[in-house]
Amino acid sequence: MSSSSSASAPSGAPTDGHPPVRRLKARHRHESHRAATPLELFFDLCFVVAIAQAGVQLVHAVAEGHAGEGVLHYAMVFFAIWWAWMNFTWFASAYDNDDVLYRVVTLVQIAGVLVLAAGVSRAFEDQDWVAVVIGYVIMRVAMAAQWLRAGRSAAPPESTMARTYSAGVLLCQIGWLGLLFLPEGGRGWLFLVMVVLELSVPAFAERKHPSSWHPHHISERYGLLTIIVLGETIAAATVAVKSGIEENDALGEVLPIAAGGLLIVFAAWWIYFVVPVHSYLRSSRQSFLWGYGHYLVFSSAAAIGAGLEVAVEQAVGKAHISTLAASAAVTLPTAVFLLTVWALHARHFKVGLAEQLVLPTAALLVLGCTFLGDQAVLVAGIVLALTVAVGVSLTAWRTERERRTTAPAA
Repeated sequence: MSSSSSASAPSGAPTDGHPPVRRLKARHRHESHRAATPLELFFDLCFVVAIAQAGVQLVHAVAEGHAGEGVLHYAMVFFAIWWAWMNFTWFASAYDNDDVLYRVVTLVQIAGVLVLAAGVSRAFEDQDWVAVVIGYVIMRVAMAAQWLRAGRSAAPPESTMARTYSAGVLLCQIGWLGLLFLPEGGRGWLFLVMVVLELSVPAFAERKHPSSWHPHHISERYGLLTIIVLGETIAAATVAVKSGIEENDALGEVLPIAAGGLLIVFAAWWIYFVVPVHSYLRSSRQSFLWGYGHYLVFSSAAAIGAGLEVAVEQAVGKAHISTLAASAAVTLPTAVFLLTVWALHARHFKVGLAEQLVLPTAALLVLGCTFLGDQAVLVAGIVLALTVAVGVSLTAWRTERERRTTAPAA
């Protein structure tokens, strides 16, 4: 990935100083040398602040024995973060012109996620969703403004698509504001309704004219956020291990968790990036399913870090839960990550039953590790390390067999 703005700037755009305001026109889908911009990387890092806050609150809820409520609130907060990130990412892939107005509106979206992040703890602890909803609405209204701007520069049917996006996004925000007025018992149902409506906007808007997103750029953007989330997972787990050693002198208890957690995160990175997924993103239907499915990829990857923190707290006696529950906090999101990555893109590049069964089998084995007591996380990490080794061996064996089959006779 190139970090220079010139590598990813639209054709004819200035590459130094502050670019002037220009028409927000669609970029070419097969544009060469398309890479993530510094603004996009900054956007990701700011969004991870909110993801980290959601993870912290998930740790507190699970460690106190309120796993069901904690997971529900985590899912709600993570949807708001992920959906705003996803909409910006696909819009930027199609329309990013890197001018002053585009940058300012993007920075407004970043401000919105920081408002959301500031309200995460109150949403979990006091059922106060005011800051979360306001932050989300800020991000989405800014996104609607971007779509309106794109519609002004386009001709039908592209302009119709852009205006439909804008109208759909704005109408959904009215529904989200209902979370501030409904009693607690009705919020979950309204959340489900609003999720369905939000997910329907892109499919409805692009039914006659798809946006011109760039396959390689999209796969890179998703990969970058995966890396950042896994990095946040390692950072959170490291802090937990450090605290366990310094405050409780529990090196023997936390070392297996640290080793297993590191193997899990390393393997998760390897498994996600082992295939060139951009070659799979050929149609809008494939891309919608792939993009939507990453809610589980990102949320489970972040939850692994929260689970490792819970496991450490339980090992040193700070969490009021059983060893089984603490182990499940790691193994369950790990299994979800494996199955989702397999379903979204790994399976499309596997040949033969043996290769196809590697990740589903690993997910089942990881779930089985839940019942191994204090060694659950370590054994789960070993299982994932062996999974990577088996996958590499099967791919190498298939490649060699194909080479021998197609090699010309001497």
